[in-house]
Amino acid sequence: MRKFLFAVVVFLGGVVLPGFARDAGAAISLEKCTLCHGKPEFRKLLVDGAIRDLFVTGDSLKGSVHEKKGCTDCHFDVNEIPHRERPKRVTCTHCHYKGNREGAPQSDNVLAYFDSAHGKAIAAGNAKAPLCQDCHGSHQILKVKNPESKVSRFKVAETCGRCHMEIYAKYKTSIHGVALSKGIADAPSCTGCHGEHRIYAHTDPKSTVYPTRVSEQCSKCHASVAIMSKFGIETEQVATYNESFHGVASKFGSRTVANCASCHGVHDIRPPDDPLSTVNPRNIPKTCGKCHPGANANFAVGKIHVDAKKKESGIIYWTATFFKYLTICTMLALIVHIFLDMYGRTRRLRGER
Repeated sequence: MRKFLFAVVVFLGGVVLPGFARDAGAAISLEKCTLCHGKPEFRKLLVDGAIRDLFVTGDSLKGSVHEKKGCTDCHFDVNEIPHRERPKRVTCTHCHYKGNREGAPQSDNVLAYFDSAHGKAIAAGNAKAPLCQDCHGSHQILKVKNPESKVSRFKVAETCGRCHMEIYAKYKTSIHGVALSKGIADAPSCTGCHGEHRIYAHTDPKSTVYPTRVSEQCSKCHASVAIMSKFGIETEQVATYNESFHGVASKFGSRTVANCASCHGVHDIRPPDDPLSTVNPRNIPKTCGKCHPGANANFAVGKIHVDAKKKESGIIYWTATFFKYLTICTMLALIVHIFLDMYGRTRRLRGER
């Protein structure tokens, strides 16, 4: 039923209303709109004390993906100047839906948005939840590959930070945030971990940052030799975690076992030599102590990600090697024992005959 109603809304918004808008607003030219909106001082004081800038000119859309659109293509409810009622907030679904004939991208991003944490918040009546223009912009909407776009890799964290201020403050000083500020395109931003339109709460199993999926998400970069080799970072951490108790338990669906974020942090990930890093030797007892009460300085002794297949792992390597060959020898001895037993039984049976 919900999908049916949404389909009706999209149909009305994408087919009927835009046609009505073109007819109703055809006589309204840009010159008429800018009689008021073309004044730099044109703004409105909102109830909460914020000031909304209403200054828009013919240059406002230059370079935008909507450069060839007119005012009433989006503000379709404006059919007279001056308009007596405040125009409703622009609804992007009038053009942006799969199967549209307006030239907008043919994608299901709208459906993905309504299923996301943001879309569900809007449906629940949260007026502060972000809509399309809150992230993409209103008049100066640029393609995502444009570095100046509000949703480009280099700008999206700042865009998300307008609502998620505390998280943005942590991310900005993290190893990922600092790298991105230096223009390193391989560094992950908000959308790199959480997704773009399909952003779910971290408690939702569909989320890319759900506890059992965190290591999988991090490994998209940290298991890539092509990416990690640029920064002199090893990729063995992914394999060693997956082979560890924590990794195996996570694969079997444990939501409480430690994952990458449990040890390295979520938004405030820092290099181990940073005193504020959760995996700095001085902080490891506290970090491990979240799950292991009584953790002491000994938890920081030695290497964290240990590859038992390498001699550099010391006693762990030799212990693993010993048990490896002990197991092999035991199995071979068992096979030989079984073979000799069968051979003896066969000889005895032949002797009896």
